[in-house]
Amino acid sequence: MKKNRFMMAGVIAVLLLSSIVGTTDAIANTLDDLKKEQKQNDQKKSDLKSSIQTKDNAIKATKTEIQKFLDQISKLNKEIEETNANINRVIDNINKTNEEIEALRASIKDLEKKIAERDEVLRERVRAMQVKGGKVSYVDVLLGANSFADFIDRFSAVTTLMDADRDIMRKQKEDMDQLEAEKALVEKKLAELQDNKAQLEKLKAGLEAKKQEKNKVIDQLEAEQERLSKEKKSLEEDYHEAIEVEAELEKKVIAEQKRIAEIARKEAERKRKEQEAAQAGKPGSLPNVSNGFWTKPANGRYSSSFGWRIHPIYGTKKQHRGADLAAPIGTPVVAAGDGVVNYAGKMGGYGNVIMITHSNNGNIFTTVYAHLSQINVSVGQVVDKGGRIGAVGNTGASTGPHLHFEMHIGNWTASGPSAVNPLRYVSF
Repeated sequence: MKKNRFMMAGVIAVLLLSSIVGTTDAIANTLDDLKKEQKQNDQKKSDLKSSIQTKDNAIKATKTEIQKFLDQISKLNKEIEETNANINRVIDNINKTNEEIEALRASIKDLEKKIAERDEVLRERVRAMQVKGGKVSYVDVLLGANSFADFIDRFSAVTTLMDADRDIMRKQKEDMDQLEAEKALVEKKLAELQDNKAQLEKLKAGLEAKKQEKNKVIDQLEAEQERLSKEKKSLEEDYHEAIEVEAELEKKVIAEQKRIAEIARKEAERKRKEQEAAQAGKPGSLPNVSNGFWTKPANGRYSSSFGWRIHPIYGTKKQHRGADLAAPIGTPVVAAGDGVVNYAGKMGGYGNVIMITHSNNGNIFTTVYAHLSQINVSVGQVVDKGGRIGAVGNTGASTGPHLHFEMHIGNWTASGPSAVNPLRYVSF
């Protein structure tokens, strides 16, 4: 800026001198000097831009390290998903074993009742025989017949009684054998139950270890992103310093950028309306619902992560308090977990936004879904994990169709200290 002021002062002095002496050669020489100065300044800017581009390429190359972190997080997410599935499987086995044990105990109770009843019948038979002298003579019964017909009747009755006695004894033995077998099976099932519970505790411990490992990787990722952000900030300061050399040109560039941006905004709005009209009535692809409490809120490309960055619209450094999923307008958006809608409507740069309050293991969370093209829920509505609540859009301070997804521990606040990296809880 100082250089420009000195340059302009020189031009004015030369013009005044030329008006006094009436010499046109001085003006021509000054214009030549100005052209040379402009040429030198253009060359300086070109060299600076080249240097900035070189540094920028170096920073982009280091972003492969970030991709390694993301790949590692993705691998851990799959392992956590598999562990959750194994936990669900063991819980199902425990529930099934408990049901089998209850069924066996009911059967044992029924068998014990039957055995006791038959035992009482047999005791009555013994007591009856003792009253009659200790034993019953079926021969005396037959010989006491008054006629052949009476003999036949008595023979049939004796046979029936003997068969009944044998049948009672047979059933009694069978039920007692079955009772012993089922008692042994209950013991076996109880042992299996203990094994399953031990396996469940081991799986839960492994799950917690994987979550801690994932959080460590995310800490490294955020540290790397902060380092790159600082390098980027230094380069941007150099770039703005170079741009200030030609303030007037910068004003023209900004004016032209605003004009082009307005044209692009109108064109994007036109395309958005066309896409919404084309998508109306057509069901989209819902994301797969994950095990555990949280699930992915939409299908799409993970396009922007949590952390500090230069805002693409405002041009200032701002904290990006969520994660972005790039997807076509109309792509279904689902609730990331069971909860209750606490806000649904327009909100400044968020555009159309939905906020949901969740309770997980006694902890309160708030999830935010921004830039929506559709809102399909209302305040106070109870929503299920994986249930459709809206659709991806391009509303608010957005440069293209995507879902901006935030997670807050506790309630949402405008200043955002409660915001956390969604990668800590959700697999993208």
